Amino acid sequence: MRDHGVDDVVTALLLAVDELDWTGVRAALADEVRLDYTDLFGGEVETVPGDEVVRRWQGLLPGFDATQHLTGPLLVAEGAGGDTTVRTAVRGYHRFTEGGEHATWMVAGRYDMRVRRTPRGPRVTAVTLTVSYQDGDPKLTELAARRVAEGAGGRVGS
Repeated sequence: MRDHGVDDVVTALLLAVDELDWTGVRAALADEVRLDYTDLFGGEVETVPGDEVVRRWQGLLPGFDATQHLTGPLLVAEGAGGDTTVRTAVRGYHRFTEGGEHATWMVAGRYDMRVRRTPRGPRVTAVTLTVSYQDGDPKLTELAARRVAEGAGGRVGS
């Protein structure tokens, strides 16, 4: 059975990310979000304010010329304490163009997100990415972040 509120917030989050709609991103996130990108970047799992998630993504994603996060069917499972788990396959494409040359870094895997119903509607409380494989150069993230820091290139200023 489809739960429009819960799975729609996951879709809305990823679409807002690709559109650099930071208000939409923030609206989809809880006040505190557990982030687990350790399978992709290493490091530690952390819990950060939703505003910090937005700041971090603002410091990277506009540096790409385009991003597209494609998901498969969303599997929704009710959990204890009002939390719901949403699981979906994902392919995240990150396109970078410089001097007429194009490069794409693609990450394929699975998102497991926790969503909690709040008085303001469903909000994402946790994001875990499990990587199956990657194509392209993950160092494009460094180039994209540099573009943002320098204030030029990609979709900086969008």
